Amino acid sequence: MANKITGRVPPQDLDAEKSIIGAIMIDRDAIISIAQVIRPEHFYKEAHSDIFSAMFTLYENREPIDLITLTAQLKKKGVFDKIGGAAYLAELASAVPTAANIAQYAQIIRDHFIKRQLISASSKSSQAAFDETADVRSILDEAEQAVFALSQEHLRQNFIPLKDALAESFDRLDELHKKPGGLRGIATGYDDLDSKLAGMQDSNLLILASRPGQGKTSLALNIAANVAIREGLPVGFFSLEMSKEEVVDRLLVSQSEVDAWRLKTGRLDDEDFDRLQEAMGILADSPLYIDDTPAANILEMRTKARRLQVEHGLSFLIVDYLQLVISRRLENRVQEVSEISQSLKNLARELKIPVLACSQLSRAVEQRGTKKPQLADLRESGAIEQDADVVMFLWRQDPDDNEHVKLDIQKHRNGPTGEIDVIFRPERVKFYSVEKRRTRTAPAPEPQVTAEV
Repeated sequence: MANKITGRVPPQDLDAEKSIIGAIMIDRDAIISIAQVIRPEHFYKEAHSDIFSAMFTLYENREPIDLITLTAQLKKKGVFDKIGGAAYLAELASAVPTAANIAQYAQIIRDHFIKRQLISASSKSSQAAFDETADVRSILDEAEQAVFALSQEHLRQNFIPLKDALAESFDRLDELHKKPGGLRGIATGYDDLDSKLAGMQDSNLLILASRPGQGKTSLALNIAANVAIREGLPVGFFSLEMSKEEVVDRLLVSQSEVDAWRLKTGRLDDEDFDRLQEAMGILADSPLYIDDTPAANILEMRTKARRLQVEHGLSFLIVDYLQLVISRRLENRVQEVSEISQSLKNLARELKIPVLACSQLSRAVEQRGTKKPQLADLRESGAIEQDADVVMFLWRQDPDDNEHVKLDIQKHRNGPTGEIDVIFRPERVKFYSVEKRRTRTAPAPEPQVTAEV
């Protein structure tokens, strides 16, 4: 059948479709090798789709697959005459002499199906583009999402038996057992935090929230550098608040540990230059990507993240910060922020990577007697708490003490919560881990700073 838009016959291979059906009639168990590759809707000819569906039903019912059983099943479905009856089934039964090449036939059918889907998606995008009232960014996002979904088609899978999932889980646990201190997720570079999170897990949305001036951007950048430099994993950083020049300066300061004010004013000595030069070399070799587009909307952010993963293997994404992301115009800002948080969670699942989003807190935390943040303080939306897998707060018990900071994990969908002590050096815009040691003569914990890359 010719395509209505192009007037051309869509990609298909009827001989491969016939060969698939003929191979299964020769060897019933041949269907096992292609069950996860093709489905009935992958066939171009409707009759072949109906026949393959009937075959699959017979296989699932543990019945033989031959002319007699297949005829009965097709009659039961009321499509026997429509597919061509006994004469066509007999023709298919003699289509191939062996079932040996069934896997290759299945791949041909699947590839042609994806091409037809791509043609369909392109046609829909073309039609939408002719609509003068349509939003161009929505059209682009929907078009890219359709194409991205097709590019991931080979990753689709149906339900799998629990024993198979357990086998995969055991393999992961075995690897962790062989590697002391191993994490299931991506290491942040802060041991206490990694211990509680077991690393940042794929498909998770992590929220790092605080009032302004507490250091959430600095911590996010520190984590980004740790992941890119230590782990060598590609990191994307959406900076909606600072320019790329400011981000680079902060990265240089934290990596070189040169005083931030001296860098800003240019009052650098020879030792500072040497350290900066070394830091530049390390950062230049790291797979860290920065986007400082102001007022970026969630549609273009999704597009850029998808592209970064395709081109560079994006493994971790940071958004600084959530309330600056632009969404569709909805009834109120609460609904808009809810859509943004849900979109970021969906993006984490779609790309199968952890996404860390910085977030502002409402002023309510300043009006209470205790300055310790609560989940209810997440600004403009309770949906942030619902969508997030992990919610962490940065805060200071003593407002006059800039160095001693609490990192409070108040939500952890799959693990423990609790506070972590960190040290912040504002002149280096850098956070450090704190090791607590107890001695007989000094029962109180004594903070020991541990440098992080």
